[in-house]
Amino acid sequence: MTLLVVALAAFVGTHFLLSHPLRAPLVARLGDGGFAGIYSLVAFAALGWAVFEWRRAPVDVWWAAPAWGWLVAAVVMLFACILLVGSMTAPNPALMGGKAPDGRERGVQRITRHPMMWAFALWAVVHAGVGGTGRDVALSAAILILALVGAWAQDGKKRGQMGDAWAVHEAATSFVPFGRGFAMPGWVALVGGIVLFAVATALHPVAGGPNLWAMA
Repeated sequence: MTLLVVALAAFVGTHFLLSHPLRAPLVARLGDGGFAGIYSLVAFAALGWAVFEWRRAPVDVWWAAPAWGWLVAAVVMLFACILLVGSMTAPNPALMGGKAPDGRERGVQRITRHPMMWAFALWAVVHAGVGGTGRDVALSAAILILALVGAWAQDGKKRGQMGDAWAVHEAATSFVPFGRGFAMPGWVALVGGIVLFAVATALHPVAGGPNLWAMA
């Protein structure tokens, strides 16, 4: 568990360092392509180490999720899949290299301005809740911190890069999902999210996870 925590801290720490204080000097020295290569290499190496240590960590069960907990988890993951698909199928100013918002928020942007980050955050909460082991909680905590602190830091970085355009975008959108009331994600995100959820559910046992519907 100690090595797992160290690996997760390295994964989260290197992400924040490369995304914020080290990004500008590295881009200036290496260019966008060179920085992207370094960023990807470090991210995959740190994630690979974290996954390796997660597999080696003891499976110490802290709690067992009830049947209704698995059903709730399935519903939340469906919503996370919709956010994830929507974050990549419609203009998303929050993504790296995303264009400045044009004042016409659409799709999942009307739910939250950080749909991808919230998809990861919801994944983390769900897997901590139904996993119930120390290693699951440690991994989920790292992903949750990376997603939500990253989204918060992203707002500051985008505000500096895009100025008034991002300020207007912030005023028209919500950090927390549905913070400005209920909104539909759009048909592409909705249908795509359902398909992604169905595929992920079917492949879950292949990846070593339980059959979600059987657990519910």
